[in-house]
Amino acid sequence: MQTRSDASADSTSAGYWREHEMLLLQQVMALVGKGLSPAPALREMLHLMSELLGLNRGRIVLADETRRSGRIRYAYGLTAEEVGRGVYAYGEGITGRVLQHGQLTIIQDIDREPDFLARAVDRSRLPADPVAFIALPIVIERRAIGVLACHRIRHRSRALADDITVLRILATLAGQLLQLEAGLEEKTRVLEQQNAVLARALESAAARYGILGTSPPLLRAISELERVSDSAASVLLLGDSGTGKELFARALHLASPRRDRAFIKINCAAIPDTLFESELFGYERGAFTGANSMRAGWFEQACKGTLFLDEIGELPLTMQTKLLRTLQEGTITRLGGRAEIRVDVRLVAATNRDLQRDVARGTFRQDLYYRLNVIPIHLPSLAERRQDIRVLALHFISHTNQLNQRNVNLTAAALDRLEEYPWPGNIRELTNFIERIVLLAEKPLLEAADIGRLLPSCATDDLAHASAHPAAVVHGQGGALDISLHDPVSYRAALPLRPYQRVSSHPAKALVDALEQCGGNKSRAAQRLGMTSRQFTYRWQKLGLASD
Repeated sequence: MQTRSDASADSTSAGYWREHEMLLLQQVMALVGKGLSPAPALREMLHLMSELLGLNRGRIVLADETRRSGRIRYAYGLTAEEVGRGVYAYGEGITGRVLQHGQLTIIQDIDREPDFLARAVDRSRLPADPVAFIALPIVIERRAIGVLACHRIRHRSRALADDITVLRILATLAGQLLQLEAGLEEKTRVLEQQNAVLARALESAAARYGILGTSPPLLRAISELERVSDSAASVLLLGDSGTGKELFARALHLASPRRDRAFIKINCAAIPDTLFESELFGYERGAFTGANSMRAGWFEQACKGTLFLDEIGELPLTMQTKLLRTLQEGTITRLGGRAEIRVDVRLVAATNRDLQRDVARGTFRQDLYYRLNVIPIHLPSLAERRQDIRVLALHFISHTNQLNQRNVNLTAAALDRLEEYPWPGNIRELTNFIERIVLLAEKPLLEAADIGRLLPSCATDDLAHASAHPAAVVHGQGGALDISLHDPVSYRAALPLRPYQRVSSHPAKALVDALEQCGGNKSRAAQRLGMTSRQFTYRWQKLGLASD
């Protein structure tokens, strides 16, 4: 017969265990949802099972993908060696039987159970008293995918039924966490596959036009290009020098219904003013001295195709008026001719100049600007698409190796160094730099230090300083080099590469002084300042200097 004091003691003991159960569940649930992985919650579950409830050496065994065996994935109170031994074939021992049949199994005394393997934990490491073993299936969608198991000392004040109740809750929670993890992994796998498919599609789309890279700014420009490829509207390609305007113009032609017709490219900066009209519109026999036969101009040659006018900002004002008339009316008149000839041409223009500013200054016709700017597409600089630098560099180095029968490669650190450089000259500068390092390389594998020595990190600033000071000091690999602008050959040799300079790289006084020192010869003045004639003329105009 149970006395009142015994009942009171039982009540106190039950309250004690209930508090521990609630604390265990509270601590485990606090970890749920704090991360994508269930591992922290499962490990804490096994830890608190031992510390709070006395269910020792807890382990979670999970089935492998073949569903033929399982191994211990999470454990508390087991050494790494013991965890490594915890591998069970389906139906093997108590754990393997629970994996196979998905039924709760309780061994009251492991010493009296012949199927108990004692594989993970040797019996000598357990208490001498009778030890029980409890194994519960972890179920997902009515299939056992694992086992929650632990050792239990038989002689204790806590009822076995209470332990089983808590373990059932924990096994259910473990199953839900593992199911969420499996679902997340599956969704991640599907997304990765979709991303891989999209990436390959984007790469193939870009590669179809010979454009390398998958950066968002580049893909956005290609997407805009493809959306307008079927129309006949004029396209204006905008962007810094060296961003690949000709490549994009050709891509627009290849994506259009005109792909099987002519694609003609013209650099407006390379045509003398006096030849523009005859080159664009052609001429009749006898139109001028030396015109012994009729010649069709670029517009006629590009009929039904695409005409690409690069550096459109360099077009003389007189030709701007005639180009506008042709775009509006769709007709041309050959030089020396009277008959109007109808032409069907898709015009693509490109410039790195601010045409709106040129319009405000009166050097570019506003009506022509509006006619060209129907569909403007901005081409990203290399600084805007840094993630493409690596693939571009590898492509250029492979191409240069093939052309020159070399075998030069770059380390990962060297490619990282290329990605860090701003590349003010964009793809053109990168191409030239890669060619240079391949030709000058003294070893087959170049490191970041080899790249750093050749990169013109401060060349632009040095040149701007030197242009304002006839005698300048440039820091090269061998130390400070005392050079003079009066010796342009020595000055250019002192620089590791001819830098790509911004429009503001030279003050007006430097240009004026150089021109005076060269007797008004712009070509020599440009050479003195380390520029091309076209760069000198462009800066002269941008600075608003008086025409010579």
